[in-house]
Amino acid sequence: MFDIDRWREIFQSIQKNKLRTFLGAFTVALGIFIFTVLFGMGNGLKNTFNEFFMDDAQNVIFISTGRTTKAYHGFKEGRRIQLKNEDFDLLKKEFGDKIEYISARIYKSVSAKYKKESGVYNVRAVHPDHQFLENTIMTEGRFLNNLDIKNKARYAVIGRLVEKDLFVNESALNKNINMNGLSWKVIGVFRDAGGDNEERQIYLPVSTVQLIYKNTDHLDQINLSYNLAIGVDGARKMVRDIKKTLKKKFHVAKDDRGAIYVRSVFENVEMNMQFVNVLQLIVLFIGIGTLFAGAIGIGNIMVFVVKERTKELGIRKALGASPRSIVWLILQESIFVTAIAGYAGLLLAVFVLSRMGNSLKDYFITNPQVNTSTIVTATIILIVVGAIAGYIPAKRAASIRPIVALSDD
Repeated sequence: MFDIDRWREIFQSIQKNKLRTFLGAFTVALGIFIFTVLFGMGNGLKNTFNEFFMDDAQNVIFISTGRTTKAYHGFKEGRRIQLKNEDFDLLKKEFGDKIEYISARIYKSVSAKYKKESGVYNVRAVHPDHQFLENTIMTEGRFLNNLDIKNKARYAVIGRLVEKDLFVNESALNKNINMNGLSWKVIGVFRDAGGDNEERQIYLPVSTVQLIYKNTDHLDQINLSYNLAIGVDGARKMVRDIKKTLKKKFHVAKDDRGAIYVRSVFENVEMNMQFVNVLQLIVLFIGIGTLFAGAIGIGNIMVFVVKERTKELGIRKALGASPRSIVWLILQESIFVTAIAGYAGLLLAVFVLSRMGNSLKDYFITNPQVNTSTIVTATIILIVVGAIAGYIPAKRAASIRPIVALSDD
């Protein structure tokens, strides 16, 4: 129940010990401030990793090639391994039911022009499934389809910023742009969570690019996503099997690490998220340490308060005050000071984090914020810290015998 006399005593005690109360409260406020800011920055680091990997589907496997590092089956080391259309078909045949989406990639750079506007852009020649591998979001028109690949159509799907650069205030849909002297019809415009670099890309049909550039069937890369039903262990096995299949096809030694590269997004995500989680754990320990430092500060203040009020507490006991009421009086003061100081530190930390925004993005910290569950947890921690800080001196105060208290100098 609310006892106005008790609260009046608490405020009188705080007023009599202004400096000590301020120093203890400052320690608690600083502790919760540091805890919240560090935790928010940990979330910001996690946001950066999530944003980085959000550009691609989380179950993507990237396949590329290099040069052999060992002689094998009569072939010399240093041999260049080149992916071709037949390798794309081989993977579809060998891993058909395990593949969700699959697309090849060919990388080019082109000079694009529309009327008086021009620019240099990166081109990716791809298959239709690439839209789902890259999480490409169409805002106008459509993405490439299988008929475009079959007909070797001269169609282009351009990023939002390419449209902005070349067409300014016009819509690019169904208009023709000149790329390296050839005319391409824009059939779609997309945006991408990967940011500006991704939105300055141009997608073309892989078959058309192969025809135009030296009439070749060469591919730079093959990307695929595995069926989520096979799980992470199945995905790891699939990565090993893809390496084995391609090494056998290209006559590459099993222990040759330079010829075939198979990289999976989930392995990168796991590794980086483990790193982020370890950082957050370190932050948590640092934060808890600063909170307990605040608890020690409040505890010391309450020890002095009890010592100064020894006679008063002795008189209370002599007049019939129960040990429980004395414990609660000291605890209530401790929790009150801790809660007020803690909330001040918490509010300041939330304000600082909100002001930071994305200003630390160059340091891999994106939108450093704390969520509601963190604030609730911090509230509980504040109450616990306040109770711990006040309990020991409160227990000591309750155990003082009246005769001892009255004779205290």
